[in-house]
Amino acid sequence: MPEKTTDRRNFLRTSIGGVIGAGVAGGSGWARPSDPAAKRSQDDPPKIREYRTLGRTGFKVSDIGAGFIQNESIIAAALDAGVNYIDTAEQYPGHHRIVAKAIAGRDRKSFFISTKLEVLEDKSKEGFIKRARKCLEDLNTDYVDCLMMHMPEKAELIKTEGFHEAMRELKTEGRVRFTGISHHGSFWYRDPAETMEAVLGAAAEDGRFDVFLLAYNFLQMDQGTRILGLCREKKIGTTLMKTTPVAIYELMKTRIEELEKQGKKASPLQVEGLQRYTDKFEKAQAFIKAHNLRNPEEIKAAAIRFCLGNPDVHTVCFIARTFDEMHSFVRISGTRLDAAEEGRLNAYREGCGALYCRHACGLCEPACPNGVPVNTIARYLQYSAGQGREREAMAFYSDIPGVKADACRDCSAPCEVACPYGVPVQGMLLLADRQLTMP
Repeated sequence: MPEKTTDRRNFLRTSIGGVIGAGVAGGSGWARPSDPAAKRSQDDPPKIREYRTLGRTGFKVSDIGAGFIQNESIIAAALDAGVNYIDTAEQYPGHHRIVAKAIAGRDRKSFFISTKLEVLEDKSKEGFIKRARKCLEDLNTDYVDCLMMHMPEKAELIKTEGFHEAMRELKTEGRVRFTGISHHGSFWYRDPAETMEAVLGAAAEDGRFDVFLLAYNFLQMDQGTRILGLCREKKIGTTLMKTTPVAIYELMKTRIEELEKQGKKASPLQVEGLQRYTDKFEKAQAFIKAHNLRNPEEIKAAAIRFCLGNPDVHTVCFIARTFDEMHSFVRISGTRLDAAEEGRLNAYREGCGALYCRHACGLCEPACPNGVPVNTIARYLQYSAGQGREREAMAFYSDIPGVKADACRDCSAPCEVACPYGVPVQGMLLLADRQLTMP
């Protein structure tokens, strides 16, 4: 390979590779140099410094909360650091039992656990109660603080009476304290009205949901900002995910180079789609150099501080695979975005924002002639490249009914025309198909 290309790849790997990976920190130095936390010894673990009232639940939650962390020792260390919000779900493989080990022997009233149930084919009260009891059994706890409806695809599903009847009975028994709902975008190709804003807006008006879990970040603010404002009016607790938007530079570049190296023949439309992605990739790389955006840790920390700067946000959920990663998130607690960081985020938005397929967006999907679930595939790609959940993401991708991204090979890419953010959607989907297809 030419030396120039190799140098470029080395730059990406050492500076921006996988920048802003959701939940994947690149070390333990996220605090600003001027921040007292940055001067602490690595032998002095950081502590949570701010707690916020989780809406009408009245519970004071840590501004940094624990998400899908797959190691009980890391969860336990986070609790020792003052993290007191734990997000889990029936759908997270084995996570309930991991959380159970982490909380064993602790004061149950000192932390807030939210778990989630999807609305499946069985919508009966008995079905939801049976599944909720299994969650409690696996968590080894007498109650959960919040039981959420997990990612309902349509606003009409929030009215599922079997779910609400089950919640009433479980609350009477003392097994559930509050009801919640999560959402971060559509699953399959559907009416664009079924957006995150439409579903959560309907849930807010419904009045039976006390806590929301939603996608919100500095590149995808519109829907989230309106939802957060509605939550403030309704006194609904707010928890965030997808706060550090993924631009999977190194992965995408590697896939493009693999195609070239293998000499695989592709249709002219596929070649054009990949070239559009590559062109935007190269422009973003030049922008990164020009604006000194070479430290992904700084941008990740700034992205979270951006969210914490919104007074309508109560906790930001993080994912960590190491103790250093967990400490990096905890160090952000109680801090705010400064002018320099705001400038970095603005520069990143301008120069690199086109390589991020917005969570909970789906604006391009109605333009797709094949019905490719763009939002879902982008999310699964994030699970694989941003969270290290490769096999799980492949399984999710395999289970998508109907067409997948391989349908994009011979398409003229009307999705890219429909995207208001200039994302090279076709190239991203083609590369995602290679990453997520089972070997």
